[in-house]
Amino acid sequence: FMVRMFAFLSVLLGSIAVAEAATPWAEDSLIDANPDAPVALRFQAEVGTLATLKHTLQIGSNGTKVNVPKQLGQNTLYPFLRFQADLDIGNKGRRNTIAFLYQPLDLRSELSTLSDITVGDQTYAAGTGMDFRYGFSFWRATWLYDIKKERDIEVAFGLALQIRNANILYAPKNGGTVVATRDIGPVPLLAFRGRGSLTKKLWMSGEVTGFYAPIRYLNGGNVDVEGSIIDTSLKIGLAGPKGADAFLGLRWVAGGASGTSDNPDPFAGDGFTDNYIHLASLTAGFALR
Repeated sequence: FMVRMFAFLSVLLGSIAVAEAATPWAEDSLIDANPDAPVALRFQAEVGTLATLKHTLQIGSNGTKVNVPKQLGQNTLYPFLRFQADLDIGNKGRRNTIAFLYQPLDLRSELSTLSDITVGDQTYAAGTGMDFRYGFSFWRATWLYDIKKERDIEVAFGLALQIRNANILYAPKNGGTVVATRDIGPVPLLAFRGRGSLTKKLWMSGEVTGFYAPIRYLNGGNVDVEGSIIDTSLKIGLAGPKGADAFLGLRWVAGGASGTSDNPDPFAGDGFTDNYIHLASLTAGFALR
């Protein structure tokens, strides 16, 4: 499913980007004062709200597969932040872009369990007061190559490397056993970005970054864990003076992994984890070039 969705969105956004007219670039940009210079910088930040559309989580082969929004209290809105810096380089149109992204994601909830829940080697009885944390912040570096020759239209494809920083925690308030799973590792990705204009000042862009990794050598782990991720967005923005843009963004992030680690965390059972999540965000952003 993830592979088919990735391919569909790539074609869709690529079609949108090619069909759009030229993107407006402010001539009085604070940073990009010389459009013919071989190097340019772009910065952007987004703030908004995040919702969990779907999330299932199981820790341990005998563990309970829980519906996280309903059973672990994360059926609410969370704040959302995203920060990115782009370095455009090249002597002929700056067709290479190196992007650096930081995406914090730390979802926490307090609840009383509605039914017995088994997590790894531990079973928490119905009514147990619980602090639950799902942390999955990540850092990403992306290289993109713009295949269009026009300076003010972007249709770019490339590669990315993401560093995952997973931290899942079940902590009973009565002082019982805490079960935590943690994982840090690299994840290789494919990337696409397109941008064009709707009017002289109004622009639209789309991004897709994702991958499907069924084996250890591709998913950044040391065991055969099947994993996938897709991070896609649509933005509509207004080009302002002095190289400053304002925009609205709609983003969908989905993915997860299923498999058994050969070095499980304490009390996490046999190391099996099945974790799949779908998130959506609505943001307002500011960009400076």
